Amino acid sequence: MNEKSPTYRLASMDVFRGFVMFLMMAEVLEFCRVSAGLPSSWFWGFLCWHQSHVEWTGCSLHDMIQPSFSFLVGTAMVYSMKNRAASGVTFSKLFLQVLRRSLILILLGIFLRSMGATQTNFTFEDTLTQIGLGYTFLFLISYLTVRWQWIWFAILVVGHWLAFALYPLPGTGFDYAAAGADPNWQHNLTGFAAHWNKNTNFAWAADQWIMNIFPTEKTFQFNEGGYSTLSFIPTLATMLLGLFGGRILQSELTPMEKAKKFVIWGVVGCVAALLVHFLGICPIVKRIWTPAWVLWSGGVCFLFMALFYWIVDIKNVRKPFFWLQVIGMNSIAAYVLAHTVIQFIHSSMQTHFGQGYDTILGDAYASLLRGGVMLLVQFWVLYWMWKREVFIKI
Repeated sequence: MNEKSPTYRLASMDVFRGFVMFLMMAEVLEFCRVSAGLPSSWFWGFLCWHQSHVEWTGCSLHDMIQPSFSFLVGTAMVYSMKNRAASGVTFSKLFLQVLRRSLILILLGIFLRSMGATQTNFTFEDTLTQIGLGYTFLFLISYLTVRWQWIWFAILVVGHWLAFALYPLPGTGFDYAAAGADPNWQHNLTGFAAHWNKNTNFAWAADQWIMNIFPTEKTFQFNEGGYSTLSFIPTLATMLLGLFGGRILQSELTPMEKAKKFVIWGVVGCVAALLVHFLGICPIVKRIWTPAWVLWSGGVCFLFMALFYWIVDIKNVRKPFFWLQVIGMNSIAAYVLAHTVIQFIHSSMQTHFGQGYDTILGDAYASLLRGGVMLLVQFWVLYWMWKREVFIKI
């Protein structure tokens, strides 16, 4: 729906959200194509790596898009629920609104993933579907005491860890090819950490049942990237961390005390993740959203939050980030634009300026020019909406 912007918004959170959405939108720049055309350039190689997902363990900047977006959903819920409660909306009405929002997020994710397909692509590892699957649970947990919220966070993280840890490792005669796995893959983990290897884990086994409930062109056997439906459970834990962050923002602490708390929580989360990773207790793997990934990505999100909150709201430096605020205030519109109109923009440019309009700077920079045009058009649409106070909210 379209609605007017609220009278007060925390600018730093809009900037943070805009930064995350811009990282997603900027995929059209295809830095890896530029890097391939300029193989001797460390600069483009560096940008390529950070615009790609790591193969399995570890983290690039690109890997932080989904957890940051999920984290901010939790932060936004604190403000959303407070505003609705203040307006006198009953719990039952709120609950129905949340159920509706969850369903829309799931269906929108499926719709966008099905574009260009021959039939509906029922897949649930997408950012929107993952958030949608956990959103109602986030709402219910938000009504509990802080103590019980932390208890649920622990249940989600430890329970997910146990499910993987107790699932048996591949035995003799295991058909790795049928699972889309390779026993000699260089990124395979050894020892106890092998319980979190690609497509031989608990989530992969669960998806062989879950995904085949829905109509498919062929029987589901594995996700090529190792992603899974059940990642929505630890994603809910990430959203809870965002909820805790929102509680801090609304607390009586001074702005600097809030920023310091974000830094402390961020450092603790990252250190704890590295500890369990290098001890072999649980690896940091974004693709299956391991508990170590919850801690690592949550820690990084708190550090991002501290940075943006300190610069934008404490130091009041806003003008350089205006363009990110425009994107962040219309994140759903930005998400949909990035998944729907880019090919239309490209084909339109070819129609009006020629097939090779993007090669005027040389073949190596074609994706950069092409993607830059796509980004400018998308931003123009978002700016047009911002000027007219049109904000898409589910």
